[in-house]
Amino acid sequence: MKYYTSKTLKTGFEDAVEKVTEALKKEGFGVLSEIDIHEKLKEKLNVDFRKYKILGACNPKYAYEALQQEDKVGLMLPCNVIIQELDNNLVEVAAINPVASMMAIENQNLSEIAVEIKEKLERMIASL
Repeated sequence: MKYYTSKTLKTGFEDAVEKVTEALKKEGFGVLSEIDIHEKLKEKLNVDFRKYKILGACNPKYAYEALQQEDKVGLMLPCNVIIQELDNNLVEVAAINPVASMMAIENQNLSEIAVEIKEKLERMIASL
């Protein structure tokens, strides 16, 4: 089982970030955190790295349900989505497969929630 689902877009990087943020909203997710890896690696290591952002996406309803089932599931939250610049004006968007990550927790109730979140993230990726 793959731990992510992804799609390659022919668009600019910042345009992809906007599209992903909007597509996440349509599926009920908000972006809680945004980490600019390109910027952080330049700042901390003085290295040049491709444009690469990690968006920490959260669907409050499902996060609440998961936390009611397993108090330490917060270690697996939020759902990360990456956006990375490739060559030739291509950008890859990838989202975590929560079913794969929740396999580490032996709780059937979480498995059901993870399937629903996986479907939402797959729809978000497909809509791009």
